[in-house]
Amino acid sequence: MQFDLAPQSLTDHATDLMVLALHTDQAAPIASEWFARIQASGDFTGKAGDALTVAAPGGMQAQRCLLVGLGDADKLDAKGLDKAAKAIADAATKKGVAHATVAPHDALNAIFARQLGLHIALAQYQYTETFGTKELPAASILARVELATDLDSARHGFVIGQGANLTRELGNLPGNTCTPSYLADQARHLNHDNLSVEILGEDAMATLGMGSLLSVGTGSVEESKLAVMRFNNGGDQAPIALVGKGITFDTGGISLKPGAAMDEMKYDMCGAATVLGAMQAVIALDLPLNIVAVIACAENMPAGNATKPGDIVTSMSGQTIEILNTDAEGRLVLCDALSYVKQDNPACIVDMATLTGACIIALGHHNTGLLSNNDDLADALLAAGKDAMDGAWRLPISDEYDKQLDSNFADMANIGGRDAGTITAACFLNRFVGDTPWAHLDIAGTAWVSGKNKGASGRPVPMLVNWLQSRAQ
Repeated sequence: MQFDLAPQSLTDHATDLMVLALHTDQAAPIASEWFARIQASGDFTGKAGDALTVAAPGGMQAQRCLLVGLGDADKLDAKGLDKAAKAIADAATKKGVAHATVAPHDALNAIFARQLGLHIALAQYQYTETFGTKELPAASILARVELATDLDSARHGFVIGQGANLTRELGNLPGNTCTPSYLADQARHLNHDNLSVEILGEDAMATLGMGSLLSVGTGSVEESKLAVMRFNNGGDQAPIALVGKGITFDTGGISLKPGAAMDEMKYDMCGAATVLGAMQAVIALDLPLNIVAVIACAENMPAGNATKPGDIVTSMSGQTIEILNTDAEGRLVLCDALSYVKQDNPACIVDMATLTGACIIALGHHNTGLLSNNDDLADALLAAGKDAMDGAWRLPISDEYDKQLDSNFADMANIGGRDAGTITAACFLNRFVGDTPWAHLDIAGTAWVSGKNKGASGRPVPMLVNWLQSRAQ
């Protein structure tokens, strides 16, 4: 995608789509009679996100005009700019437009430019991988966008959107394609002179004592994998650790899930896909950071040799775990991955996982759940999410919740009962990070959308990359 400076002249500039952003009751800067007729029709109100594509008035070189509302001037905020950016992206990528020009407007700032780049990338994504003979909608041909200012912000937003699209693509793949080996191998597709990739198989993980992670995949014919990406682009600074849950299909194991909507358990690897999408964006932006990123990949299946409720396993940390429910498997792969990255003495750790259905009950599908042992890290992630329009909400962790994990037969159980399930899951992970600043993102409610528009969302890649950009400054 090419982002260029827009010209000041609107009437004699040739473009497929001229975008005019307007406040409520604001007149268009061109063709007053033409615009008055549109206003009189009631087809365009100027409310934030309102959009109308019409033929360009006589005397203009543009083929069409897109009117986009900004709402009342005194009420315009980041959300309003985001709505306008999304409306522009949706129209420009669905109308056979190759070249779009956004007319100058004082309200269109760096936030707008970044969100426009992001939404253009997201709107251009189309899943095609597993279709055979079905005729699909024509792909977007948009290749050039002109803005009056903040081109770098637009470019950065587009890169973040491309990272989110990688996350979406991996999430949308079926479990018979996106196996643990396939998912781990995606790390090798990332390319940077300062990036190294190592993939550990089951023998290597057994040597490291990762009995918890390995217990999850025992019932599957697919080998469990741990992919390790080390991005050394930040000099002598301590690395940031990213950890993602990569359960490529989750039946629940012996604690078998109900059949309804079980197909959506292909999305149980979206934490790992988020790590890969964020790393793609970090590499494209060439951020001056050191990052160790790990994705723990396994398939949770029932079988004669599968882990059973009541089994006890030993994690890499040496702590033993009584597995009371084999469907609480995400924390079992994450805890060994957390122990693994601890060896790199990271400055902080952020893990992400579609971990608990309880998070959907608590927060719905709007906010990612955030739990942390460090206020500064939690506040930084919350701020990054708010700025990126990719919100999170913090939930508590404390000793009172942690006690729910007590076991009569092991150092801990892998579940703490029905109450506060998201919190007790985070308390479980907290036992493996020690004093290292750590945050857990429960993306069970935000990683994908169900229903008619079913598909992976790409969240929380925007929040995560925005936070990493702030760490690089």
